[in-house]
Amino acid sequence: MIEPRLASHILVSGLIRQAEAHGAFAAVLRKGDRTAGAILLLRREKGQNPALFERFPSLDGPAQWTQITMEDIEIEQKISDYLDRRAGRDPDIWVLELDVPSAERFTAILASMN
Repeated sequence: MIEPRLASHILVSGLIRQAEAHGAFAAVLRKGDRTAGAILLLRREKGQNPALFERFPSLDGPAQWTQITMEDIEIEQKISDYLDRRAGRDPDIWVLELDVPSAERFTAILASMN
């Protein structure tokens, strides 16, 4: 049986509230479709070390946030290029930036949303 899923705008709102509750900063960089737009998370730790995450469905449970791996060289430009390509292919996509004090807090934010 297929599990019902939250509308994208509700999930984004929840992520923003959880980020703020965990002492992080959150900003919507791109607003997508309110109901079914995919969501990408751009995570920074104290403004550094950017990493990109996307939520993928799981066969045996709730959807999981997975890091999209990129080479460390010029990562800012690679992330920007990737986001531009994704938005070109999928105009319904959301992009949310979370600037967290530590990786542990980012993990806690994602865990609170499952």
